[in-house]
Amino acid sequence: MIEKFKMIIIEDHPIMREGLADYFQSSDRWQVAGKAANLEEAKKLLICTLPDILLIDIQLDDGWGIDIIPWMKQHKHGSMPVTAVYSMFEDYAHVNVALSMGVRAYVSKRRNEQELEQSLLNAMQGNICIDDSVQANICMSADIIRLLTKREYEILKFVKTGFSNKEIAGMLGISYRTVENILSCIYDKTNVKSRLELQKL
Repeated sequence: MIEKFKMIIIEDHPIMREGLADYFQSSDRWQVAGKAANLEEAKKLLICTLPDILLIDIQLDDGWGIDIIPWMKQHKHGSMPVTAVYSMFEDYAHVNVALSMGVRAYVSKRRNEQELEQSLLNAMQGNICIDDSVQANICMSADIIRLLTKREYEILKFVKTGFSNKEIAGMLGISYRTVENILSCIYDKTNVKSRLELQKL
């Protein structure tokens, strides 16, 4: 008899949540031990149940899904479940944060249930699985970052966090004009045309 992996799904979209639950529950490899629409519901589930794997959507109504990871480290004892992200976000920033928090699989919602399941099975075997389309963005961003000077990268990080040029100038102790000049160099090197695009790198 095949051992079933116990899963909790954290997904705010009801159709997506129920669809994933139905798919995995119908398999002989998985047991859906719970479903949560937000962080509050997820915490209540996890107080009572420790799954083998958490399938997380990043953007929830009450916060970021991956915020459940540090919460578990603080409130749960024993081994941590494998965590996997199934998300519309494919940019470097979201993926980098998720991986730094210990996510083992990051899959784009452009992938179907079968492709998602294969990534989860690989993650359960101890591998780190990153969607091919997401991996391409990571490589591209890493290449871009290598083009920047230390000061340019410092300002880029502030821009990605949402600070204005005036705020960046104040925090770094440089003039507003200097920030504008450095940003101009960043735009040239990254071939990005808008601040919004820059924030997505």
